Amino acid sequence: MAGEILRLIVYSAENAFIQVTVFVGAVLLLFGYIDYKHSGKLVKKIEESKKTQPIIGSFLGLTPGCGGAIFVVPLFPKGTVSFGTIVATLIATMGDSAFVLMSIMPFKYLLVSIISFIVAIIAGYIVDYFNFGDKLLEKYRKRIRDKKELESLHKDIDHTTHNTILAEHKHKENTIPHIGHHEGDEIDLVLHHTIKGHQEIDSIGYKFTHNGYIIYWIIIAIGLIFGVLDLFQVDLNDLAIPNLGTIMGIAGTGFSIVMMIMGKKFIQDDTHEETELKALFLKETLIHNAQETAFIATWVFLAYLAYELFVLGLGLGNYGAGEALITSFLSQTGLMAVLVGTLIGIIPGCGPQIIFVTLYTKGIMPFAALLANAISQDGDALFPLIAIDKRSALWSTVFNTIAALVVGILAYIIEINFF
Repeated sequence: MAGEILRLIVYSAENAFIQVTVFVGAVLLLFGYIDYKHSGKLVKKIEESKKTQPIIGSFLGLTPGCGGAIFVVPLFPKGTVSFGTIVATLIATMGDSAFVLMSIMPFKYLLVSIISFIVAIIAGYIVDYFNFGDKLLEKYRKRIRDKKELESLHKDIDHTTHNTILAEHKHKENTIPHIGHHEGDEIDLVLHHTIKGHQEIDSIGYKFTHNGYIIYWIIIAIGLIFGVLDLFQVDLNDLAIPNLGTIMGIAGTGFSIVMMIMGKKFIQDDTHEETELKALFLKETLIHNAQETAFIATWVFLAYLAYELFVLGLGLGNYGAGEALITSFLSQTGLMAVLVGTLIGIIPGCGPQIIFVTLYTKGIMPFAALLANAISQDGDALFPLIAIDKRSALWSTVFNTIAALVVGILAYIIEINFF
């Protein structure tokens, strides 16, 4: 049994890296560069376009990863976007699990994106039609501190990390130019000085991630060649060097786990501060997208391993028997899978969502469950809103959950009757 478990660990590490991680890294790097070039412009556009805010918000939420949504959510407490826009953005957001689905099942990713986009826009305009955000914003404004108190608090805060990062990038200004808010305002104090922000510059983790990212991208680039060969059914372990695919897979997954641990990212991947830095400096995009890839890689590996061990355990040590039982179970999941997908989506952070989507790619749940999870989940984007205004975060979750259940159940009824 111990030998079989070890085999499954090696098998999961190899497949997770060669079949998923290398493609996630390539796609993430591409979208990271797009975010770097356009994020600030899109946020400014959404603030100026009052009538089309839910549409733009849905589009920003739809972009793979959490970056677009992370920038949008603080705009509601600031008063520059409607609450319906926040709901629409979070419904459309699929977080880092989008990269997994995009890499393995691009057609399903496209289908989920189209449906989520339409549902997000409809839900956003419904929420705005009933002016639901007015009372939330009114209550929030009663709690915020006045300008003099904010100035006093901001003056006493240690800005060493910020100043060092600016110096590293040879930035001409003495403050980081924020996206969607200003230095020293209420949102700045929460998102950049109260909750988790950038790693401390004198920590081992900072030094490792801000130097090791170059090595990691080299590993991803080499692994991508292996991944393409694997797509063409080339046996990677039967090349000139024996077991080369296994060696590459273990090395890639192992380095990913180390990178994630050093970055101290376990449930939440991106903080608002790191996302902002990625949009401002290309080097920070490369550094933090390497960390994001490592984060996804680790959770995909855990999902692969959990699935393999579950099958083995289900068959009481007989893998084939376990697979037969899972096949039998699939026909009985029904609406329960939709409910489970919705409830998992409520959990903030990308880790649990990556596992859920990865398990979907293994074929153990219906499409309706995937759709419900995609609509329900907010990735890392909910964390800033929780920190700024918990009441708004709660109500956005309520609306997202309702939308996920309604659409998920409808999708399930269509799925079992017509497909």
